[in-house]
Amino acid sequence: MGALAQLGSALLSVCQPQSLLLMVAGVAIGIVFGSIPGLSASMAVALMLPITFTMTPSLGMNTLVAVYIGGISGGLISAILLNMPGTASSIATTFDGHPMAQKGEAMKALGLGIVFSFLGSEFSFLILTFFAPKLADVALQFTPVENFGICFFALTMVAILASGNMIRGLLAGLLGLFFASVGMSPIDGTARFTFGNSNLLAGFNQISTLIGIFAVADILKTAEHMSANVGKTIPINKVKGFGFSVQEFIHHIPNFLRSALIGTGIGILPGIGGSTSGMLAYVTAKNMSKYPDEFGKGCPDGIVATESANNATIGGAMIPLLVLGIPGDGVTAMMLGGFLIHGLSAGPLLFIKNADVVYGIFAACMVCALLMLIIEWYCIKGFVQVLRVPKHILLPLVLVLCAVGAYATNNRIFDVQSIILFGLVGYIYHLLKLPTTPFVLCFLIGSLLETNLRRGIMSYKSFGAFFARPIFDVFFFVAIGVLVYSVIKEVRAGKKKA
Repeated sequence: MGALAQLGSALLSVCQPQSLLLMVAGVAIGIVFGSIPGLSASMAVALMLPITFTMTPSLGMNTLVAVYIGGISGGLISAILLNMPGTASSIATTFDGHPMAQKGEAMKALGLGIVFSFLGSEFSFLILTFFAPKLADVALQFTPVENFGICFFALTMVAILASGNMIRGLLAGLLGLFFASVGMSPIDGTARFTFGNSNLLAGFNQISTLIGIFAVADILKTAEHMSANVGKTIPINKVKGFGFSVQEFIHHIPNFLRSALIGTGIGILPGIGGSTSGMLAYVTAKNMSKYPDEFGKGCPDGIVATESANNATIGGAMIPLLVLGIPGDGVTAMMLGGFLIHGLSAGPLLFIKNADVVYGIFAACMVCALLMLIIEWYCIKGFVQVLRVPKHILLPLVLVLCAVGAYATNNRIFDVQSIILFGLVGYIYHLLKLPTTPFVLCFLIGSLLETNLRRGIMSYKSFGAFFARPIFDVFFFVAIGVLVYSVIKEVRAGKKKA
């Protein structure tokens, strides 16, 4: 009851006019930054940090939380409408969101994304409020060995994503691993595959790679038939409410709960991130579905899974930040700076010395998620007007936005050149009928996999010692089971087809 009383008091404080106004502004700014590729949620929080300096600790942290929530959710807008993930967390949203938009179901896709972004956020915030200290104790049990196990498990999901043509899927994934290994190797800093180019020492930027493989490749594919696309616009079906019925909502509840748990669990583990949780939730939803062949062609279940998971990661990432003082991802690392600016020390003592600030953050998280739902709902009809612009006008504008977003990430022309390179890679994949999803998954997981493997071997001296860790054993053997099952399924499907 103590926690409930403090939360109730914090909610009253958060709902004061000044606080509400700042949170509305923060959510709106976050949505804008999240929806423009390259202008990520972490960049928005970094720009807002100096502005919060003159505010009270509670108002300052609540504003940063608002920007964080708006930034993560805003990524679904460009992912669905333009096939450009605004943030890395929205990668998997493009897989089914954009095909739905192409079929005239943009309003429904946005409605699903917005509602389940809100529900995923609220789910993780409730867990954050009532179970944060206990879950932080669980997170402390995870060493680089367990993180390697999770990354290895995520990597084996390529077998599911490539179902139907295992060889092509594995080839696509291997190329993703190759690009992930370019640059300075983790731990020892040895240069790899740089060919004397200093720009390659930092490797390929994640956002630039994603913009290229999705947006630029899509522009090149459309340009193939440009004469047929001149003056052509994408149809927009009219919908009521958020575009889906109560029966559809009930159908999505098991998928939502499973994906939100995945997102919260991944968020608790520092360094894994929302992009991994979204991909894992998407693959899990596809594996558990009665109609897996529909995924990637405009299946609503894919949007529900990824948006529930990547927004649930927010609450999960806040747990190690508040309880242990360890940032769970890039955005919470910026928020750690916010605590320092306001003279606060994130960690166990924060709950004792500044309980009002902590519960104020809990309350702000819940209110900001609701504000995000309201703002995006009222703007949804404006968002879809992008699709009314003829393609021969829209696509050059999208290409300019891609270049600006890539440059804004690190202020390097090399990143703009990278989007062209990966656009060509995506276009070649299209010509060879190779799936891009395994490439993206392997590119995202590759560096995490290697880093945690090398750290684990440094700690335990040999790979065999990993098997003395029960949590690692679970992830490792489940991953092996998934691989074996996928191979057997592929062989049986081949025999049946023959």
